[in-house]
Amino acid sequence: MVFFGKIAAAVFAWGAYAVLRLVGWKRKTVFANVKHVAGALSNALNVTNAPTIAPVNYDELLINLTRHVGELLFCFGTFKRLPADFSKYPCRVDGWDFALDEAAIPVLEKMRSGGIFLTAHYGNYEAMGPWLCRLGIPLVASYIPVKPKWLNNILERKIRAVDGRSYSVDARTPRDFIRILNEGKLFCLLSDQDSRIPSALPGTFLGRPANVNPLPDFLLKHRPQTPVFICWMEERGASPEDASLKCASLKKVRVLHAIEVEGPRILEKFNKWLEERIYENPNLWYSFTHRRFYSQSPEIYNK
Repeated sequence: MVFFGKIAAAVFAWGAYAVLRLVGWKRKTVFANVKHVAGALSNALNVTNAPTIAPVNYDELLINLTRHVGELLFCFGTFKRLPADFSKYPCRVDGWDFALDEAAIPVLEKMRSGGIFLTAHYGNYEAMGPWLCRLGIPLVASYIPVKPKWLNNILERKIRAVDGRSYSVDARTPRDFIRILNEGKLFCLLSDQDSRIPSALPGTFLGRPANVNPLPDFLLKHRPQTPVFICWMEERGASPEDASLKCASLKKVRVLHAIEVEGPRILEKFNKWLEERIYENPNLWYSFTHRRFYSQSPEIYNK
């Protein structure tokens, strides 16, 4: 079953890539974002004599995205079978190699007591959910329910569930978020999208004005002792020169990273972290397909 799942994932990825490329899916948005931030990233990172952000390769962005979606659709079970014991890493499960960054282990241990977990639409971000759950971390992620109801039930009880526990909740109000923290859960928040609510905070991202989500600041105002973490998965060994879907997954070591961020201006620090990831590989940041700067610069998407 694992072998056929990998074949199905590769076939799906190739087919989805071909269709999306043919119709030019999100091409206009991607290049509007790229043009808007061109030349700004090295300044944002304060890197002396550094090159500007590497050119975003639309084809490679689609290849990465469709490959990750294929893995989620057909190989998601692999992440639900990862070891729960930190000492079991590095390991190989279903032919894939997994490791924990050494510096991340004490942070992951602390995450078992709950807090706020910030991440981005970067790389195979969805796969971190079951991996963190397998490590004994009480992850809770808020998803808007989909229709029809039977499909939402499948997503919550089968897909977004590990060892019989669903990590998906429909949390929408401040009271919901505070309750999650009070229960000692680790509340996951994707924090790289444009915030278009009235309480959105002004900020800077990739050297350009951008709205940021006010929720972390709100939660820390009411629960100031809550620890805040950033977590991401690196596919070590992946290279832009080897984008073959047939062998890409087999040649990677999936490494889980985690850091704790402290002090004021949490979202500023998050944006800095994400800028560094984009500097490393812009073709893994899938929010290039989103209108990230719309609230501050809507005109760039109308050209």
